[in-house]
Amino acid sequence: MQRYKCIISYDGSGFSGYQVQPNKRTVQLELETVLAKIHKGVPVKVSGSGRTDAGVHAKGQVIHFDSALQIPERKWEMALNSMLPSDISVLSVVKVDESFHARFDAAGKEYRYQLYLSSKRDPFQRNFAYLYPYALDVDAMKQASKYLLGSHDFTSFCAAKTEVVDKVRTIETIDFVADRDLLVIRFVGNGFLYNMVRILVGTLLEVGAGERKPRDVADILAGKDRRLAGKTAPAHGLYLWEVFYS
Repeated sequence: MQRYKCIISYDGSGFSGYQVQPNKRTVQLELETVLAKIHKGVPVKVSGSGRTDAGVHAKGQVIHFDSALQIPERKWEMALNSMLPSDISVLSVVKVDESFHARFDAAGKEYRYQLYLSSKRDPFQRNFAYLYPYALDVDAMKQASKYLLGSHDFTSFCAAKTEVVDKVRTIETIDFVADRDLLVIRFVGNGFLYNMVRILVGTLLEVGAGERKPRDVADILAGKDRRLAGKTAPAHGLYLWEVFYS
């Protein structure tokens, strides 16, 4: 039995998220369906570096699976891409040690959130960037983001229904990249809680709109209460960009 690590990208618009759910189209289901066909009906379990919600995209999601088939890495990539739907792409397939685990071995992740700053909607951006037609003070957002760097209890920036007990995470980088009408907010850290990036973005947008002061973010962190933070930004602007391994 050989373990394979794959980097995949997908357009999350047509999926109910990454993880298998009853009677729902998911990324994991599509992958496992194709692998079962390749293995003549034998089920093959796929493990991902983490879940993405409905509508969330991935540029560099990482998965692994085990197979007894003797297929070269390049042929695996070609076979999977020839059978997967057009909204999923396998970027690479490599053999790894059987101890490798896409989720538990991940040392960090990068997420990016795309904002489309325009008074007019663009039909070609509607699934890939959050249209924000209001004035935005990006400098204030940058000031606010500095309070989020380092290790903190991010309870205030986590969906209340999460079952995770330890909510301490470390954010190493938050930066803002403007490209014409797009503003990309980039987050790099050792891990992220359920809805954490989208709640961070929603809160930073409120700072940018003048509804909060940058210093308020420190108080929100200290309060450890989801009700203190801003709204959850829409899913379609979010991308799992890269997963890091030590």
